[in-house]
Amino acid sequence: MGRVSSLVALLEGYRPQTADVSRAIAVARSDDPWTRASALHVTASALVVHPPTRRVLLRWHARQQAWLQVGGHADPGETDPLEIVLREGREETGLTDLAPWPDASLRHVVVVPVAARGDEPGHEHADVRFVLATGTPDDVRPEKADAALRWLTVAEARELTTEQNLREFLGRIDELFAVRA
Repeated sequence: MGRVSSLVALLEGYRPQTADVSRAIAVARSDDPWTRASALHVTASALVVHPPTRRVLLRWHARQQAWLQVGGHADPGETDPLEIVLREGREETGLTDLAPWPDASLRHVVVVPVAARGDEPGHEHADVRFVLATGTPDDVRPEKADAALRWLTVAEARELTTEQNLREFLGRIDELFAVRA
């Protein structure tokens, strides 16, 4: 129960409370909010930033045919969204120094549709989003050939992405950069 209640507490403490947050809280209260067997399940993602240059890292996601943030599903036994996104971030970027920035706060919650593929039906992700920073941006290495990585300014990233929810998240990053300047 503790692992579920900590996710619920994280989501209940998030502001603003929106319809997506309410849906995320509802799934977080289930026996296994991370299970891919559910039509709506929790995922964790992050925008990786390099604060000195005010750049963000986007990853090409072949399945969605879009430039997006890093992140994904929990592995068996994982329940902490920040730990999940740190693992995913290291795997997808090769960056070993990733750390929450400017702190470990939850920065965005959104429910996103995922199209069917093969024998996997269409479903939704209740995506909990963080910001991770690196001090070694030149060490970035894609995990596979079809998962290109690009360092961009916030304006360039907004232009490149087709996802409105990511544009909103990028706006929040721009505000963080401005406050931390």
